[in-house]
Amino acid sequence: ILRKNRAPAGYNTPQIFQMSYIYELPFGSGKNWASSGAAAKILGGWQTSGIFSAVAGQPFQLTDSGASLNAVDQQQTPNQIGPVKKLGGIGSGNPFYDPSAFASVTTPGTYGNVGRNSLRGPDSINFDFSLFRTFRPLEKLEVQFRVDAANLFNTPHFDNPNGDFTSSDFLTITSARNDERQFRFGLRLAF
Repeated sequence: ILRKNRAPAGYNTPQIFQMSYIYELPFGSGKNWASSGAAAKILGGWQTSGIFSAVAGQPFQLTDSGASLNAVDQQQTPNQIGPVKKLGGIGSGNPFYDPSAFASVTTPGTYGNVGRNSLRGPDSINFDFSLFRTFRPLEKLEVQFRVDAANLFNTPHFDNPNGDFTSSDFLTITSARNDERQFRFGLRLAF
């Protein structure tokens, strides 16, 4: 029983890839395009930056009814009866993992053979984007206008599948994180 509790922590994330950049657009004085006149004043000085993230899924716990244990404050797990196949489904009726690989514990007083945090939830990707320009209306005053977009492509980041064996949605993802695309406009003064 003790070896079943040896497992990754619920917040364990084995792989995180992040890449960021900052780029000054090629418009304005001294640049390739729109290097003079009104176009240079309007288009010059803009910069863009972004952060791309790819994050591996986190582990989650499978549980079963504790009625067969007849023990106070003990958590039951199901039995794994076959190989676990990742199906990748999202939404009710489309399991993320094959639920037929698990069965309820039927022998009274015994624990299921599934260990703690034995499966991982879905991976996620994200791209945050910024566009900004700095002006100098006075020698000692700097004004920066910026537009930031969190989750620019509005990529859904799904929660872990339901790990409760007694649920009709066992191993199904039925919700997503509340981190949809958001825009923010900002004005920064430095003096």
